[in-house]
Amino acid sequence: MKFKDYYETLGVSRDASQDDIKSAYRKLARKYHPDVSKEADAEARFKEIGEAYKVLKDAESRASYDRLGANWQNGQDFQPPGGDAGFDFRSYAGGAGGAGTAGGFEGMDFGDFFEQMFSRQASGRSQQRTMQMPGEDVHARIEIDLEDAYRGAERTISLRMPDIDEHGHHVQRERSLRVTIPKGVRAGQNLRLSGQGGPGFNGGKVGDLYLEIAFRSHARYRVDGRDVYLNLPLAPWEAALGASIGVDTPDGKVEVTIPSNSAAGRKLRLKGRGIPGKSPGDLYVVLNIVLPPAHSEADKQAYRTWQAAFDFNPRAAL
Repeated sequence: MKFKDYYETLGVSRDASQDDIKSAYRKLARKYHPDVSKEADAEARFKEIGEAYKVLKDAESRASYDRLGANWQNGQDFQPPGGDAGFDFRSYAGGAGGAGTAGGFEGMDFGDFFEQMFSRQASGRSQQRTMQMPGEDVHARIEIDLEDAYRGAERTISLRMPDIDEHGHHVQRERSLRVTIPKGVRAGQNLRLSGQGGPGFNGGKVGDLYLEIAFRSHARYRVDGRDVYLNLPLAPWEAALGASIGVDTPDGKVEVTIPSNSAAGRKLRLKGRGIPGKSPGDLYVVLNIVLPPAHSEADKQAYRTWQAAFDFNPRAAL
């Protein structure tokens, strides 16, 4: 008979971790469960997957299987001995002292060997229906206003979520959830809503919903981690002479002192006024000098007066 590669059945490598094996089994069992799968060979595949997992989920039985299966890494066939000869586990596996037969395995074929070794009992369709499977965790992305991160908020969101209908089929349904946005939340952070994910099968535990936070784009603010940047337009005389200007921030209005002789692009740091947290971010006010337009003759004459008043070459450093 052809050797059954249980690793291939579960789609994992031979050095896969126990967690990887468990994850692969859960994914395949959910896909091929006869009550929900539309695959023609679902029942047979479900049994193969269950048999493979039963062997590989236990470290001791997996080690025994690895020793027995070492001779078939190149895809060789296994032919059991003919007649009444016993099947010698140790000699075939390459173990030491290969004389004699392993008690209790005389006259068995390969499938019977594993059935006794791991106490596997054939499970019918009625047993499969009683199997409980946990629901899937669901991941979604939501956008919030930057101000929500400063003060916290409650928002109602609508999502397309997995569900199981009255016939046991997987469907997508629209769900509305009331979500609490905690103060200090950051972009990229995931909020976990326990028990709000995919439904379990046959009473299995409901999955969780993970909401990845993103900030809506804003014309004035830019976010980097917990730090927030805003551009502040200045008239040339405010930058040159200095000024005190009221600035709207995500946390309300603050008075910002503009030092004299400030250049365009200068950053003024307001410590601790970024997104709140155990280590709050900072707010950076980036100065942007805006020249008044010269529409009228009077405007142009004002610029000529400036030109005459200053011995200034903006390209002197080039």
